[in-house]
Amino acid sequence: MTHTTTIHPRYQETDQMGIIHHSVYPIWYEIGRVEFCDVLGLPFHKIEEKGLRLAILSVHSQFIKSAHFGEVYQLKTNITELSKVRMKFTYDIYNSNHELIHQGYTEVAWLNSALRPVNLQKLYPDIYAIFDSSLSKIR
Repeated sequence: MTHTTTIHPRYQETDQMGIIHHSVYPIWYEIGRVEFCDVLGLPFHKIEEKGLRLAILSVHSQFIKSAHFGEVYQLKTNITELSKVRMKFTYDIYNSNHELIHQGYTEVAWLNSALRPVNLQKLYPDIYAIFDSSLSKIR
């Protein structure tokens, strides 16, 4: 499954040249990740009510072309890897000309409310099944 989010950069996200600052991309990733889970019927607040947390293990960004204030972008979010404890979300950002300008990914781990890793497949097989059914084999 791919979820598309429209991104309208805010002026505060730019540097003095009107280019989106590199520190903003992980924030955009989070927007995509949260919306992805919402579409699956697993909004973050419902996940957290079950005592689960998603912790970021790593963030990777590849800058292909600059993003600029005043333009509109499409952020495409996928899950490309899933294990009992971890997931990998991937992000592709396209400009209004449908050119790929950025790629990135985050690796996350499932934790309990005590911040200990959990086996999602064992403890919450229904949630694991939902994420498994949305897994994309694109990368």
